[in-house]
Amino acid sequence: MTKSDRIPRDKENDYSREMASQRAAFVKAMAGTKLDTVSSYTIDPAVTRGNIENFIGTAQVPIGIAGPLTIVGEHAKGDFYIPMATTEGTLVASYSRGMRVISECGGVRTTVVKTSMQRAPVFLFDNALEVREFGKWLNEHIDAIRGVVKTSSRTAELTEIEQYIVANMLYSRFCYTTGDAAGQNMTGKATLIACEWIRANHPLKPRYVLSGNTDTDKKHSMMNMIQTRGRRVIAEFVLKRDVAKELLRVDTEWLYRFRQIAYVGTMQAGAAYAGAHSANGIAAMFIATGQDAANVSESHAGMNYGELLDNGDFYWAVTLPALICATYGGGTGLPTQRECLEMMDCYGTGKAHKLAEIIAAVVLAGDVSLSSAILAHEWVSSHEKMGRNR
Repeated sequence: MTKSDRIPRDKENDYSREMASQRAAFVKAMAGTKLDTVSSYTIDPAVTRGNIENFIGTAQVPIGIAGPLTIVGEHAKGDFYIPMATTEGTLVASYSRGMRVISECGGVRTTVVKTSMQRAPVFLFDNALEVREFGKWLNEHIDAIRGVVKTSSRTAELTEIEQYIVANMLYSRFCYTTGDAAGQNMTGKATLIACEWIRANHPLKPRYVLSGNTDTDKKHSMMNMIQTRGRRVIAEFVLKRDVAKELLRVDTEWLYRFRQIAYVGTMQAGAAYAGAHSANGIAAMFIATGQDAANVSESHAGMNYGELLDNGDFYWAVTLPALICATYGGGTGLPTQRECLEMMDCYGTGKAHKLAEIIAAVVLAGDVSLSSAILAHEWVSSHEKMGRNR
């Protein structure tokens, strides 16, 4: 690599319009591509420090609003208008339809039932007996380890250390609550400090690897479907039979049967979500509100459950066991993303549970609309009318 091949940087002040312009000129020289639109941004490049390197501009993804969505939750209460960033035509309209149906039925109940973020170190020994005894030692010293964690963070709190012994290794999962932050970096730092303390204080001074991959960071896993990663949140409502016929043009009996059909298909395919399309709503909200988009891989997994009630109404619930979202830190403070969070009164501390409830409610609204469109033979025609099908 020659000096002329290197991306321009300024060690003293790399987050400036001047440096962004230099890099845009570099791209034009190296690739022959002008970045007129990418370089047309309104934010101050200085605010992106800590969020990106080699800043050249912004990706202007269209944002639409869906709603209103009536939520009767523990933390989210009232009617909400939802910002959704997407390039998929029909998506915002479909979610709005699902939200109208839910609101006409009295709203969606939402509940966060568990919070847990993990880092998963592996401790290495000579034999399985040493591993078993080390596991006992960890349990006996859990309070001391919690104290060490507190020195690394004002927010992270160690709740438990899961243990899984394989051969001469102990795979562990250090589980934390992380306040209103997503917490991956926070728990990484806390666990590193805890592991160093363990190594210094255990008689065998065990070697360790900070992550043995059972935290499955940014990867879907059945481990997190069972144990929870981020927030485990449930959204539920009762779809009234007459509302289903009027607004969705389907019978609740047919919706109930479709749940069974879809579950068999999900099982055959080995899919991570048994509903219609959880990733659509989650990704659109993540991009709009400054979440780490890679966390969609974990967050979209879940269960879609239904019961046909005696009066013909249909109980419908979505459970998301690994929803990773934040209202503080990361990309949430960037100007566009902050505005979208403020639209739902979800910016800052004390709001993460509220945002999680809203996201789960949005996922349910999307499933209501798309499932019904499939059954009413309106799925393709809607995309032909509103999307960019050719």
